[in-house]
Amino acid sequence: MPNRNYRLLSWNVNGIRAISKKGFLEWFKKENPDILCLQETKAHPEQLTDELKDVYGYKSHFSSAEKKGYSGVVTYTNEKPINIQHGIGINKFDSEGRFIITEFNDFILFNIYFPNGKASKERLQYKMDFYNAFLKHCKKLLKQGEKIVVCGDVNTAHEEIDLARPKENSNTSGFLPEERKWIDKFISAGFIDTFRMFNKEPENYTWWDMITRARERNVGWRIDYFYASENLKNNIKSANLN
Repeated sequence: MPNRNYRLLSWNVNGIRAISKKGFLEWFKKENPDILCLQETKAHPEQLTDELKDVYGYKSHFSSAEKKGYSGVVTYTNEKPINIQHGIGINKFDSEGRFIITEFNDFILFNIYFPNGKASKERLQYKMDFYNAFLKHCKKLLKQGEKIVVCGDVNTAHEEIDLARPKENSNTSGFLPEERKWIDKFISAGFIDTFRMFNKEPENYTWWDMITRARERNVGWRIDYFYASENLKNNIKSANLN
């Protein structure tokens, strides 16, 4: 049994400096989670104000891409992790600042900004290689009996229920058969899509195209997830997209 209960939040912010001008810190303090995971921060710590790095009551753990203004993740915790890692030991993935891994007494938390495969065939291959390397890494940890939580922007909608227009996007990266099959393999390896434990309904999305104002019509995709290893199933009390 875990030593304590945790409230975890995850959000692809598309620029931490941008959201800092839109009431982010006020929202953060109001929500008061135990752990907050942000993806696509697009910043190195030295580019940020002290108030973004040292939020009262929290420790901040950043992973940044070698390329400035690109990718990046941060995990804010109100408990000091036992261990912190910035990747899985494969430079071509770790150099893009897509992982921050924090270990606690009760679980290992992966905050990940998974690659997008839309730009080119090469980036789609990079995405699939990233997926497979991560799955191999997780299988190794599961064999060791570790309890694992994975959150972040996976950049793929799993099932037809997870996007508004599945047929129209069947040949689009983010809903390709090989991407969806990888999620099948990931779940089969011993993980739970925590949101679907509590909600089986359609029209629940996490991303909408801003250019077409898709959010107003709720034409979206569910591409952001919280997964937990099956050995944590009895500890999961709720999961939602709010």
